[in-house]
Amino acid sequence: MNYLRQIWNSKDLRKKILFTLGIVILTRFLGQVTIPGADKAALDVIFKQNELLGMFSMMTGGSANNFSIILMGLSPYINASIILQLLTVIVPKLENLSKEGEQGRRVINQYTRLLTIPIAFIQSYGMIMLLNSQSAVQIVPNIGHATVILPIMLAVTTGSILLMWLGELMTEKGIGNGVSVIIGLGIIANIPEIIGKSLALAQQSSDRLIPFVVTILITLILTVLVIMVTEGQRKVPVTYAGRSVRGRGVQSSLPIRINQAGMIPIIFAVSVMTFPTIISTFLKNSSSESLRNISVFLDTYFHQNSIFYIAAYFLLTIAFTYFYVSITMNPDQIAENIQKRGGYIPGIRPGKETATYINKISNRLNLWGGLFIAFIAISPMLIQLFFSSMAMGSVPTLISGAGLIIVVGVVLELLRQINAQLVMHDYNKLY
Repeated sequence: MNYLRQIWNSKDLRKKILFTLGIVILTRFLGQVTIPGADKAALDVIFKQNELLGMFSMMTGGSANNFSIILMGLSPYINASIILQLLTVIVPKLENLSKEGEQGRRVINQYTRLLTIPIAFIQSYGMIMLLNSQSAVQIVPNIGHATVILPIMLAVTTGSILLMWLGELMTEKGIGNGVSVIIGLGIIANIPEIIGKSLALAQQSSDRLIPFVVTILITLILTVLVIMVTEGQRKVPVTYAGRSVRGRGVQSSLPIRINQAGMIPIIFAVSVMTFPTIISTFLKNSSSESLRNISVFLDTYFHQNSIFYIAAYFLLTIAFTYFYVSITMNPDQIAENIQKRGGYIPGIRPGKETATYINKISNRLNLWGGLFIAFIAISPMLIQLFFSSMAMGSVPTLISGAGLIIVVGVVLELLRQINAQLVMHDYNKLY
């Protein structure tokens, strides 16, 4: 209670928290605004039958279920951000911008916003047609006509741009990274509904109660593990030239996190694993028997309960962890920065040897970090397989592996921001 009282007594922090809550409430409202003419009953059937689409809906805070104007959530913005990060390594101009500090980041952010618009427009068409192909009836009458689908695409694209703007507004005037907060709280918003459905199933059959309780316990254990790994880091000692009180160099450290890639590898892996399912959807009604056989093959090996799918998902997550960190972390640049500031790692020569040493530590941590987030990603599927093999029935998982990593990261970041603001508030009181 004392902690909450301190937060409320800080005027600036109170304003930021209330502003953040206001934006979150607005985004939840937008998620309930269904595009006129959409068949809500057909949508409910689609998301119950297709687990991959259900996972996507969870990541968008349920807006996909409602076929709302923010149907795609912030996925176009996230895709644009990832593309720009990849291009930063390939395009020299963007690489130079990334090294120009705050001004360079502003220019790259502007490029990201501009790239979000065409991605959102193209992705809206793919998402609308994918949902329509999954239903026995058309979600919106005459969806194939340009006069019908174009306004819907424009509305959905505008919704994603609006959500992006609200996220950046929250970052500027609220608490934490606005985009992450919107995604994280959107995931949390689905948990009460899932618990309600699970309790309803448990009332109908007492056999469903055991899986429900076990799922909650496993989710709590995984949450603790994710917090520990997210906060876990290897501190590489660094000594900077200069004289301290005892006549030694200034001692510092270079922190390297165990989970350096966050949830980005999971997003990459999900995108790759979803692609065969999308192809299968379009080949099902083909007039060619060979294409229909390909569709059957893809459905057999690329559904979430297959061992092949789980193994491929696990390995892809680890591979993308190494890939993403190799792009975002530059040991040579880190070693150069340490040397420019007159620092060195004890026992390691400055320059090339320092870069090799940092790269070696990063790769080792990457292995454990990649294995961990890959395990977290497939854990809900393993839980369902276990319940099915024991003939205990199954219940909806409270949160996906990717969702758990996102939510933990968002909550920890919010706590760091709040604590920093409280320290600043106490400092201002003293002076």
